[in-house]
Amino acid sequence: PMENNPRAVFERLFGDSGSTDADIRLQRIAEQRSILDSVTETVADLSRELGTGDRTRINEYLDAVRDIERRIERAEEQGDQTLPVVDQPAGIPPSYEEHAKLMFDLQVLAYQTDLTRVGTMMMGRELSGRTYNEIGVPDSHHPCSHHRHDPVLYDKLAKINTFHVSLFAYYLDKLRATPDGDGSLLDHMVILYGAGMSDSNAHARTDLPLLLVGGGGNQVKGGRHLAYKDTPMANLNLALLEMFGVHREQLGVSTGALDVEPLSLV
Repeated sequence: PMENNPRAVFERLFGDSGSTDADIRLQRIAEQRSILDSVTETVADLSRELGTGDRTRINEYLDAVRDIERRIERAEEQGDQTLPVVDQPAGIPPSYEEHAKLMFDLQVLAYQTDLTRVGTMMMGRELSGRTYNEIGVPDSHHPCSHHRHDPVLYDKLAKINTFHVSLFAYYLDKLRATPDGDGSLLDHMVILYGAGMSDSNAHARTDLPLLLVGGGGNQVKGGRHLAYKDTPMANLNLALLEMFGVHREQLGVSTGALDVEPLSLV
């Protein structure tokens, strides 16, 4: 599920130990593993005494417990890694810029520790009422996006979009500065950045402006503009899945995987 509280994201990644310090993380791992083992055994005993319906619900619970155990195992694997010591965030910062950067920092840390290799982030909910006073826009994004060709609203929307892209650039700089194997995290990632509409005033979903960033382990070549007329965005997503070994016949409204050769170095 989507989470916008940095504290909750931190706890999901590293537990509620309050820090990424290695000794604290290892102690938390040991404590949580003993708790999970005892819960699993108790629930397994109980399930033998239940009917089919209740047993199904218990099995779903056990599956959730096993998922937690797998997350702990991944944490164990990174338990002795040398990480920057990061204290647990207190909650959602009052500043939008600080909030966004903190969420980006947590993503970088999650990738750095290999706790996950996939992530998504929204710069804001579609109907968010958050204003942008810090950049001189006392309005929220949604009413500005329905600009009705008003040049004043055009200007405000452009400022908001520029601000969002500057925060995305901050994220890319962090990834580029984080070593990973024979390069950086950015060298070994593919990031798709964009929006679901090209003209929000008309709710137009054609000709979407998208950025594909990162080296993808030498599978993607950047620095170019490519246009694909009358092609669903889902075709690009399907091609990216294929590029990383996830084989699917269809994704959403895809009509086939996008030809990835123009994207690649080959």
